Amino acid sequence: MFSGAQVSLYPMSDNFVGIILDAVKALDPYRDRLRIETDDISTLLVGPPDILFAAMHDLFVAAAKTGEHCVLSAAISRGCPGEPNDAICGVNPSLGQAEPLAERITAALAAVETTAETGQPTAAQFSLYVMGTGTHMDEIYGCIDFLKRSGTFDRAKNFCTRLSGDAGAVFATIREAFFRFGDPEGHVTLDITVSANTAPRVFSDAPRTL
Repeated sequence: MFSGAQVSLYPMSDNFVGIILDAVKALDPYRDRLRIETDDISTLLVGPPDILFAAMHDLFVAAAKTGEHCVLSAAISRGCPGEPNDAICGVNPSLGQAEPLAERITAALAAVETTAETGQPTAAQFSLYVMGTGTHMDEIYGCIDFLKRSGTFDRAKNFCTRLSGDAGAVFATIREAFFRFGDPEGHVTLDITVSANTAPRVFSDAPRTL
């Protein structure tokens, strides 16, 4: 299998270089379980989905704990037919998620509920793309059901869903959306933006869609 993410971190601070370099140290405990490649635009993380999200969570929280406005942006993919299998990813854990949709929703809710809190308030928005299956809308609607019951659901927006809450629960919700929904042998991607320490949000009266 292949699963990975291209991740970029943006601290809104004059000390952005220092914040990034300090935050990247949070990836050190994962270097034996992930393939990590960094350039001037992003960092590639390749490995099992649970380790991917744990690493992204720790990277973001390390930056956000400075109190500066920080944004993490990532493109996450599993099962991409254009990528070769990578041994570091192990056996596709999603193959064990072929149980009925209702059972997967229950398991996802339990995983979020038992996630430890970090004390870092966080907001996020993400889009789920389920490809290569004729039942993709069933999977998407199942994910929507899970999100609305997750405790982190904020609101639907055009082309994406907004989450808010503790960073631990927010990242766990996105992880479960990625892991539990979609054809276990198909191609699933996420586009995520996570933010902390921002100014009060401004609401719009524009129509909302998921």
